[in-house]
This record gives sequence, structure tokens and C-alpha cells, in this order.
Amino acid sequence: MVNNQVLDAMATLLTQHAKMRAKSRELQVTVPKEKEDRIVGLHVFGNLYGLDPKLASDPVFLKGLILNAVNKAKMTLVSIESKAFGGKKGGVSVIALVTESHMVLHTWNEYKYATLDIYTCGEHSDPHAAFNYVVQELKPKKHQIFYANRSSD
Repeated sequence: MVNNQVLDAMATLLTQHAKMRAKSRELQVTVPKEKEDRIVGLHVFGNLYGLDPKLASDPVFLKGLILNAVNKAKMTLVSIESKAFGGKKGGVSVIALVTESHMVLHTWNEYKYATLDIYTCGEHSDPHAAFNYVVQELKPKKHQIFYANRSSD
């Protein structure tokens, strides 16, 4: 297992790399006026059933998983938090704030269940890649995926 210091170092490196990518994009791209006035919003969300309880209850693993998913989606990490909750309906929540919007994973240990919510603004990120990566790594027995176009036009 990866410890929190390694995850924090990875998060710092990803954030620095993302800032450099964002700065480079600013220098390279001139957006036509009609595109500037449009918000491109993609929302991918779903349910994962039949999870391995050991993975679904491990906040360190899940935080690393979401960090990798942020990278796969070409998102820019601002901050990430993970928190384990006890009790009958306990589980883990991981929340990644990204420049493009957010990625959130909630697990419920007793039910071997999770929800995943990925919302992005902009044309360069790929929320589908992030969703597929999380499913690939958690290996649920089944899952549902939903899409919403949240663009301004």
C-alpha cells in the first residue's frame, strides 16, 4: 500500500505539472469570440455494485485511485481530500477539486456499493476516461453509467 506522504507528494507533483500545462495552453491557444461565450459542461456519473470491501474501505487506495483518474481525464488538480466514515452505512468519500470542476467517489462498505460523479467544464478534459479507469481498477460486478450535457448551448 502507498502511504499518505507518497500520495501527498504525488498530488503536489500532479498539481505542479497541471499548472505548467495550463500556462502552456494559455500561451498557445487563441479562442474565437463565439467559443469564449460558450460553457462546455460534461457530467458523467454512475453506480458501482459488488465491490471488493477491502478496496472500497481503504481511503489511501481510493485517494490514489482518484488522483490517477484526474490525470487520465487531463484535469488540473486543485486539492483532494479523503475521509473514512464508520457505522452501519460507513464508507469512504474522496473529493477532488479540479480547475474544470470536480470528481467525487463515495463508497458504502456494508453494501459493497459506490457512486462516482465527474463533472468537467471545458473542451480538453475527458470525464469518460476517468470513469472507465475507476471502473477498471475497482472491478465492480456491475455498474451503471449516466451522461448529461451541461453545456450552455
